[in-house]
Amino acid sequence: MPASEPTVVATSMGFSSRHRGPYDARPGPVFELMAELAQAGDAPRICYLNQAVGDQPTSFTVFYRAFAGTRFRPSHLALFPMPTVEDVRAHLLAQDVIWVGGGSVANLCAVWRVHGLDEILHECWQAGVVLGGVSAGSICWHLGGATDSFGPTLRPFVDGLGWLPYGNGVHYDAEEQRRPLMHKLVGDGTLPVSHCTDDGVGLVYRGIRLAEAVADREGVAAYEVSRAEDGSVRETRIEPRLLG
Repeated sequence: MPASEPTVVATSMGFSSRHRGPYDARPGPVFELMAELAQAGDAPRICYLNQAVGDQPTSFTVFYRAFAGTRFRPSHLALFPMPTVEDVRAHLLAQDVIWVGGGSVANLCAVWRVHGLDEILHECWQAGVVLGGVSAGSICWHLGGATDSFGPTLRPFVDGLGWLPYGNGVHYDAEEQRRPLMHKLVGDGTLPVSHCTDDGVGLVYRGIRLAEAVADREGVAAYEVSRAEDGSVRETRIEPRLLG
């Protein structure tokens, strides 16, 4: 069964390393959450989109190794040098979960638009396929956020898909440029009210409503950053639910 309403899980989390090598990881608890939200049953179908790093082959290796031996049925869609699936729309609509990896959110959105994937993914979202991702795969569903797509100094990105009418800040506790830039972008009106996540935290949206924050570890949080009438910026901590 599809999700009961359009659902996005936008995160600064995903796979967990077993510390045995660069390609050895396991799915974090966010994937079980997404399967549950999708009402996916015993064998959830999950498709990986990796355009934020140009469909880097090693990322697919990590993905398939991570899900080997699990109850998930993994697949992927690459767009470089050409789509690896003949009927992209049918393949994506057949999924329970679509997971988008991190990298360049600016390149990700541009490539999706060239291929019409923005419209297909919107149809998937409306049909109850649970969409999610990490970093660039989190920002993309929003209006924009802070990005290193243009170089190591973070810059504003305001060309997201915009289905979620907020800004989005990722890696909020892990990279020192993130918090001050998000405050600046909300304060000067470049971005509206924004939702931000520490590493290990995700945001669950049902429709365009922020339903809850979740975490795969203790001591981390999500935040709402807003602009007050006097022009000051307010940051409100959102305590996440700890996933098993």
